[in-house]
Amino acid sequence: MIYPIVIYGSPVLRKVAVDIDKDYPDLEKFIQDMWDTMYVSDGVGLAAPQVGKSVRLFVIDGTPFGEDEPELEGFKKVFINAKITERVDEEVSMDEGCLSIPLLRENVSRPQKIRIEYYDQDFNFHDEWHEGMAARIIQHEYDHLEGIMFTDRIAPLKKRLIKGKLQSISKGKFRVNYKYRLPK
Repeated sequence: MIYPIVIYGSPVLRKVAVDIDKDYPDLEKFIQDMWDTMYVSDGVGLAAPQVGKSVRLFVIDGTPFGEDEPELEGFKKVFINAKITERVDEEVSMDEGCLSIPLLRENVSRPQKIRIEYYDQDFNFHDEWHEGMAARIIQHEYDHLEGIMFTDRIAPLKKRLIKGKLQSISKGKFRVNYKYRLPK
């Protein structure tokens, strides 16, 4: 099943998501639906709140960046109940976008290296370090679990300048080639 992407302004995008366990209803199907939705939407990551479910799960496939970032070739993972435990190194500013905020891109500063604990789709525990683009993608999706949008992390002046664009997006004034759901 392809889920519609929940668009900026929807309350579910501002909630702190809850942990799940291996008995979460139809977990395997939900994960597959997340992959399918992400791919049909041309994303490299997708968090459950972006499809209207306030649970701590996100998927990432960094392969599209593999040509420029060889470490991302085949970097495909499911993160369940993730918790970033450390952020280190200097912050680097880089252009980011989000399926839930269509057609808007802004520079966001994030730490270059993170440590994250999570469970995979088989509920095996992992404690890993990631850096560079992998760390950036993980942090972006992780923010969704915390009710944070990438636009929350930009400079205050820039936030004021894009306020009108965000209001237009929340009203559906954009065109994309994937299914979406506007705020009610």
